[in-house]
Amino acid sequence: MLVAAGCGSADLDETPAPGASGALTPVKLQLQWFYQAQFAGYIAAVDQGFYKEQGLDVQLLEGGVDIVPQTVLAQGKADYAVAWVPKALASREQGAGITDVGQIFGRSGTYQVAWKNSGITGPADFRGKKIGNWGFGNEFELFAGMTRAGLNPGKDVTLVQQQFDMQALLKKEIDAAQAMSYNEYAQLLEAKNPATGKLYTPDDFTIIDWKQNGSAMLQDAVWANTAKLGDSGYQQQTVKFLTGTIKGWAFCRDNPDKCRDMVVAKGSKLGKSHQLWQMNEVNKLIWPAAGGIGVVDDAAWKQTVDISMTTKNQTGDTVLKAAPEGQAFTNDYINQAITAAKGAGVDVNGASFQPETVTLNPGGA
Repeated sequence: MLVAAGCGSADLDETPAPGASGALTPVKLQLQWFYQAQFAGYIAAVDQGFYKEQGLDVQLLEGGVDIVPQTVLAQGKADYAVAWVPKALASREQGAGITDVGQIFGRSGTYQVAWKNSGITGPADFRGKKIGNWGFGNEFELFAGMTRAGLNPGKDVTLVQQQFDMQALLKKEIDAAQAMSYNEYAQLLEAKNPATGKLYTPDDFTIIDWKQNGSAMLQDAVWANTAKLGDSGYQQQTVKFLTGTIKGWAFCRDNPDKCRDMVVAKGSKLGKSHQLWQMNEVNKLIWPAAGGIGVVDDAAWKQTVDISMTTKNQTGDTVLKAAPEGQAFTNDYINQAITAAKGAGVDVNGASFQPETVTLNPGGA
């Protein structure tokens, strides 16, 4: 069993069972990015008291450009972290002792978006074009898609470092831009077409959805400290944390408007219509969850690992050099949490989930 990189012996002390003394157990969760509806389920679990029901006092740690959640976890500065699977597995290969204990997003939300009149309909059409991507490990679905289409990402396209917005595409400085279904794509539909004075519509763009061509990778998961999972108290805490988390996400599935308001109240810089769009799109990545929310699907995991080992970036590097060793993921704790949540009357599958139709306002207001 791997020990988390940078963890001192104090990090491996036994964790008391949550609520064992009647007091709430403090828990820190490191988020992957700034407060937004991508993390609404955790925000709701705090706001609605679902973690407190489990004997936990959960503190959410906001992410940012320079914060690597899995490193914060591995260094013992948080008890759990939310991170994309490929990035976390790369950190794990470098010595971070972390385990995926809850695969909250069962589907990828990554798009590549082009103008409809660009002639781009799929990754094969990227040849000779300027292709935007964020880097920082976010680009491997794009590179896998190009590779599957017979392109060499390092030679057949001009790669452009893209900001975390859509200005480069709107200004036509690039031909296709990376976008999350729940965030940057909405930014396009919140922007005004200077030729008409009206907002752009989906008819103005072509979406390449990596879920449709076999290059999608698993994203937001709850990661735990692998070494501490050997301690019964931390095991119990993990089950209780995941139980509260399930309740939070089920609440946001059934109450998207309320969760939008919680996120806005948390201080998000994105507007109300943007956050409702984001809540709706994030729900699509979670629900329906045939095996139960948070359960790692073996086929999706294998696809993520295979792409991580075989897809090369522009410098010829892959995300992973070898298949993950040891306890890279486990469904043990999420399955216990699902049982507990079902016992409390929570719908953990969301089979009847139907997304809303969200109207975006200018600038996402």
